[in-house]
Amino acid sequence: MANTPAQGTALDLPNLRNFGIIAHIDAGKTTVSERILFFTARTHKIGEVHDGAATMDYLEEERKRGITITSAATSCRWKNISINLIDTPGHVDFTAEVERSLRVLDGACVVFDGVSGVEAQSETVWRQADKHKVPRICFINKLDRLGADFDACLDSIEKRLGARPVPVQIPWGREKELHGMIDLLKLKAIRFDGDKGEKIVEVDIPAEYVEAAKARREKLLEAAAECDDSILERFLDGKEIPVAEIKEALRKGSIQSRFFLVCGGSALKNVGVQLMLDCVVDYLPSPIDITKIGGTDPDDTTKKIEVKLNRDAPFAALAFKTITDPNGDLTFIRVYSGQLEQGTQIYNPGKRQRERVGRIYKMHAALRDPIERVEAGDIAAVVGLRNTLTGDTICNEDHPILLEKIVFPEPVITMSIEPASRGDREKLSDTLAKLAREDPTFRWFTDEETEQTIIGGMGELHLDVLKNRITRDFKVDARVGEPEVAYRQTLEKPVDIEAKHIKQSGGHGQYAVVRVKFSPSVEPGVHFENDIVGGSVPKEFIPAVKKGIENYAETGGELRYTYLGIVASLYDGKYHEVDSSEMAFRAAGVLAMRMAAEGNRRIYEPTMKFEVQVPEEFLGEVIGDLNSRRAAISDMESRGNLRVLTGKVPVAAIFGYSTTLRSLTQGRGTASMEPDEYQPVPRAMAEEIEAKRIKWLEARKKK
Repeated sequence: MANTPAQGTALDLPNLRNFGIIAHIDAGKTTVSERILFFTARTHKIGEVHDGAATMDYLEEERKRGITITSAATSCRWKNISINLIDTPGHVDFTAEVERSLRVLDGACVVFDGVSGVEAQSETVWRQADKHKVPRICFINKLDRLGADFDACLDSIEKRLGARPVPVQIPWGREKELHGMIDLLKLKAIRFDGDKGEKIVEVDIPAEYVEAAKARREKLLEAAAECDDSILERFLDGKEIPVAEIKEALRKGSIQSRFFLVCGGSALKNVGVQLMLDCVVDYLPSPIDITKIGGTDPDDTTKKIEVKLNRDAPFAALAFKTITDPNGDLTFIRVYSGQLEQGTQIYNPGKRQRERVGRIYKMHAALRDPIERVEAGDIAAVVGLRNTLTGDTICNEDHPILLEKIVFPEPVITMSIEPASRGDREKLSDTLAKLAREDPTFRWFTDEETEQTIIGGMGELHLDVLKNRITRDFKVDARVGEPEVAYRQTLEKPVDIEAKHIKQSGGHGQYAVVRVKFSPSVEPGVHFENDIVGGSVPKEFIPAVKKGIENYAETGGELRYTYLGIVASLYDGKYHEVDSSEMAFRAAGVLAMRMAAEGNRRIYEPTMKFEVQVPEEFLGEVIGDLNSRRAAISDMESRGNLRVLTGKVPVAAIFGYSTTLRSLTQGRGTASMEPDEYQPVPRAMAEEIEAKRIKWLEARKKK
């Protein structure tokens, strides 16, 4: 059987590592993952990304494009330590895959390009790891490439991430003369011999590296001394300290994220990956090292509940990924408490529904290894959950608990999609629903006025991949429109509105009067405040007013652009003993929001942070092109023989930019983007956008 953790015996939690590989696109994450699988004997052949044969990139779309699109999980063993590994995408359009993986992982290895150091998406995944308090080690990859600079990478980690990198290794040689790595704890040079670098050979450090290695070792000991008073005392006295004690102190500092231990090599050339695995084992946390996990009572979210990491405690787990499958959706879970056996009935407290678990699997990318149960601390996939989606808690019904959900960004671009024939209409709807179950950043809806189906995502590549899946994987014949910007709107100034919904007919009429103060907010969504005193609006009708305001804000009124952020304070109103109803007050809420928006709206557009790397000779043309796209360049720095531009640019102005950049720089420029924030559209442009939008909506109505 493959080299996977033993099933059928209780998990040895101190000897379990749940970690992920995260990085900027093209830093070499999947190449690192493939070497991990090979050196841990999980696979017996190295699959290369450039050949479309990587084990962890198993989707056809991934192999075609040579990039990771969806996170893939596997398990293996290294030096008697069980490992659950998740390989994540690096492209910004698929950042949700990183988000949901980091939510359930105990540690991460951040891979950096040895030439480029910290790049745009490196910052994004680092911030995501900060948000989820995930301890990290760093692996500086591609040290064999021309222009690779280990020290420059350390500087970029310190300056751009505000982090403290502490090397446990330094390179032995550089660029094409990279011979191996120097272990600063053992003070030994390490070579990787054999066809695949599988033979680890320790030799004395070459004379020209001895002083540098000793100096670096002093810095490493200083870091260890900060975490252990006993080591500090001996360090100051110049006494020898056992390596095992140094490792224990460094492990403590790493888990507390006081500093970030750094190793390196070249995954493609099979240099340094085994030492990186040693760092995972030695310095990343096991489940028992993590701060206590907490949840809330589903009936009273102010009441905190502590989760016990114990296989005999009540079961509680978080669903963090769903894959649709004709034979039953596959739901990935991280178990935080208790254990789950196949055939068990469990409870989804967020949806107040019972579920029954079918089979349980340990995953190896697309392959499934069936297991009988999964225990606290472990990660697995289950079949049979019909109503459980990403971010849902599943637990023991007698001990309900809600774990913290996963929050995802909203789509920034949209496109229309229409079935080629009436026969494909239902099939398209079913397919879009399945994709939405899998991908929490994918949205779709049918515009009631235009009867047009709209899909939304995180970028052009995201929507292009989804479009291909719809037509190729799900065999739906559909036509798609051009990508469009997901504009938003908000109120320009505060207003005080009295809205009356009064209708009289033969029988009961409709009567509702509401007085609402509206104001713009920087927070997304509608923030409804109930300031009714004295019962001028009965409490049973107040949720209907809220629903009416939310409905108008979500559908976007005249322009059909969702409202960004609004505070709505209901402070007064009137009702009729006979004619008032929930329907009447909901209509009054809609009317109040419509009146507040009349002549009082401001269009907002999504922006992207960008980083453009360009050779010096093309700098002027690239800056000129960015300026023509309304880009705001905030910084320009030198990185080797390249100039690096950073700043912000509207999404509307950046469609197709990669093609333009290649043309301007003879294919030598590169760019990366990440969603940033919504900003007001310039007045003149806003008027043009509104006019075109209204004209388009009217044309659609006539069809």
